Amino acid sequence: MKISYNWLSSYLKTDIDVQKIGEILTNIGLEVEGIEAGEVHNNGLEGVVVGKVTSLEKHSNADKLRVATVDIGMGETLQIVCGAPNIAEEQKVAVATVGTELIGNDGKSFKIKETKLRGVDSFGMICSEAELGFSDNHDGIWVLEPSVKIGMPISDLIKKSTDTDVMLEIGLTPNRTDAMSHFGVARDLNAALNVLKIHSEFNASNTEEFESLAKNSNQNTIQIEIKNPELAPRYAGISLTNISVKTSPEWLQNRLKTIGLQPINNVVDITNYILHDLGQPLHAFDADKINGKKIIVQTLTQGTKFKTLDGYERELNGSELMICDEKGGLCMAGIYGGLDSGVTESTKNIFLESAYFEPVTIRKGSKFHGLNTDSSFRFERGVDPNMTITALKKAVILLTQYADAEIVGEIQDIYPNPIQNFKVVLRYHKIDQLLGERIHRERIKNILELLDIKIISESNETLDVEIPPYRADVQREVDLIEEILRIYGYNQIKTPEKITFSVVKNEIVDHQKLENKAANYLVSLGFHEAMNNSLTKTEYQSVYGLEENEGVKMLNPLSGDLAVMRQTMLTGLLENTAYNINRKTADIKLFEIGKTYKKLKKGYEETYKLALLISGNTSRENWTKSTQKTSFYHLKGTVEQLLKRLNLNDVKQKPVSIPNFSDVISLELNGKVLGIAGIVDQKILKKADISQDVFYAELNWEMVVEFASLYKLQYKEILKFPAVKRDLALLLDKGISYADLYESTLNMNLNLLKSVQLFDVYEGDKLPEGKKSYALSFVLQNEEKTLADIEIEKTMNELIRNFQKNFNAELRN
Repeated sequence: MKISYNWLSSYLKTDIDVQKIGEILTNIGLEVEGIEAGEVHNNGLEGVVVGKVTSLEKHSNADKLRVATVDIGMGETLQIVCGAPNIAEEQKVAVATVGTELIGNDGKSFKIKETKLRGVDSFGMICSEAELGFSDNHDGIWVLEPSVKIGMPISDLIKKSTDTDVMLEIGLTPNRTDAMSHFGVARDLNAALNVLKIHSEFNASNTEEFESLAKNSNQNTIQIEIKNPELAPRYAGISLTNISVKTSPEWLQNRLKTIGLQPINNVVDITNYILHDLGQPLHAFDADKINGKKIIVQTLTQGTKFKTLDGYERELNGSELMICDEKGGLCMAGIYGGLDSGVTESTKNIFLESAYFEPVTIRKGSKFHGLNTDSSFRFERGVDPNMTITALKKAVILLTQYADAEIVGEIQDIYPNPIQNFKVVLRYHKIDQLLGERIHRERIKNILELLDIKIISESNETLDVEIPPYRADVQREVDLIEEILRIYGYNQIKTPEKITFSVVKNEIVDHQKLENKAANYLVSLGFHEAMNNSLTKTEYQSVYGLEENEGVKMLNPLSGDLAVMRQTMLTGLLENTAYNINRKTADIKLFEIGKTYKKLKKGYEETYKLALLISGNTSRENWTKSTQKTSFYHLKGTVEQLLKRLNLNDVKQKPVSIPNFSDVISLELNGKVLGIAGIVDQKILKKADISQDVFYAELNWEMVVEFASLYKLQYKEILKFPAVKRDLALLLDKGISYADLYESTLNMNLNLLKSVQLFDVYEGDKLPEGKKSYALSFVLQNEEKTLADIEIEKTMNELIRNFQKNFNAELRN
């Protein structure tokens, strides 16, 4: 959001410079992302000066041309032929003297020369704003303020009006609806300056002049009807007549240009000015185009066609709030105006709207149609409902001054159910607890008052306060404490030299948290989550060798494919695998968390399961490495690491025989089976139309959660002494597994042994028949001192004796 320093200063007078203001705004949550001069590009203006039209005569040979005598303050006057319709005597104008070079719309420069136009000499050119690059307005010559000095270089005039301003770019967060205007930023800055004891004078927007403006009778005023009051809690409007649509005054144009807006005409510019001034969007309708002289606020039926101001015809979805007349839509409320109701140069009468629309409705309409405007940006976040009339009055004052508007009737304000202030009880001890510091109670109350938060009642312990509705983000006690800290200053809270804390394990098991933890870990490994239907085909019971009498059958199935509840997660994941392989996606990592169902002799059983499936290659081939096929060990390692992340570290693995698997292990903990992991049988894969190996694991998730909840949090000092790594190469019988070695090592209870790792397996013709070689790595560490060689040697000898005695192992060199 762009903020003009000069504009801001019209509300807040202070002696500090703009850099300091940017620093303070950032500290109170309105982060200033950039500060730059608010310059307006000019067109190489050397030789262009201020002149005064002293006389004006008709051209003898052209009806649309006139001959002007122009005083440029150099002791002589210039005769200039001009065709602009708005030229008049006594005007101060911009004159390009002979020899001046200007840049045309095509980007090419051209020089002003002495010339003859229809036989009359012309010594220069009276310029428009567009010709000088000051704006896009090329409808007539640029008429300057009467106070401008004759002969003054135009470059100095532009510099005076624009270069002295500074633009602040604020990265506004969505919750700060109160700061979506110059007034809002000034109000917040004023609170901070007061707390910092920096002198400032804050002037609220004054609309007293409105009451003294002349008002005509109520005849021909536009009437208002609200059919959806829940979507338009407050709607106000006023009729204005004898409008003169013309160029805006220079000060107004400069303010809009500083914040990046292009002036259009006085009516549009004033509504844009109020939007950025007070944060209240307004909309001006051409009153003569409102059929039936009645505004109707309502929703229209789905499919209704509506042509917006950009010329596109849009189809409504039926939920948008529309501003209509008796024939149809005029405007998409709070979002975009209609093509046929806007203000044009021929507009003489307008109806000016100011409203508070329900934010969710505006947000949905804006997103559905892809229309993001300055109005929708504010309405969808929630404007101040108490600013509606103030903004309307200020706009009317400006329209009477700069568009010759006359007021017809009074303001119509439809506000049946006023939006109430938010009520909060603020506890002093809670402030101290959250801030970690005791702030003086009078300072707290002062900050609340500066933020327009009313103290209704108070005691030694609490404050009962009311928060204005424009602070939609401050509705709870903790929000209020954040506001106090924001204005008091985060930097004012002292940082203690020492911070102590304790971690307490929550005794309540959070099933969802554990499920998210497992899912996030698997996703980080490249797995995709599957969500299959719990209903499957009846034929799967025979295909997968499931007990038919244990299947839970539907009494009234929708189809044969949805006739029985699944007894295993494998069926759905194999369907997913076949589907992906058939679409050239053969590298698959899937997981699913869901329930399986089983019919018992008495009642039914449903069990939460976590299933994992991998197939294809571990990764795509690239220039750094060749591809590698997935194996059972990839699956096994994933399951082991997942269980360890859930603090299940002593899971034992046993080979078992289970239908549908060619090789499978059981995962057990404390005598209970957590699940299985194995290679899906080729017969099953053939029936599933899969021609590549598939590895599958299925865990009883309810049991995993039960064991995870028993884990006791323990703390351990980080060891100060270095670890030592030693390797052994063992010649073993082929029937001995690494798990046997690992378990035997752990049973030795060696104090210095911290970890065991298998890093190489070799089987080949260089070894005796029936033998294989395992290479094991051992990490040794003493928690109290640096290890001595004798300790290391003693531990390694114990390990060697254990392997020789229990496994008839031989050491390999």
